[in-house]
Amino acid sequence: MLWTLLAMLLILLLAAAVVVYVAYPHRGEEVPHAPWLGEAIKKGVEALPTLGDELATPPVPAQARRERQPDQHPEQAGHARS
Repeated sequence: MLWTLLAMLLILLLAAAVVVYVAYPHRGEEVPHAPWLGEAIKKGVEALPTLGDELATPPVPAQARRERQPDQHPEQAGHARS
């Protein structure tokens, strides 16, 4: 029972930190009455690994997606056209 309560408290604290980050530092504003909290959250977010722009892939056009689909069985092809 004690471990469950501690786990729930940790989950609530993490959720509150995410809400505070999204509400203030992510938008470039300071956290009111606790600027130290905003700075600590910013440092934590900057330390996390993220995907860089070099890994981003451009979207595939719809025509190219249709061309890449595997051949359908003749019975399925008739249903797909209807």
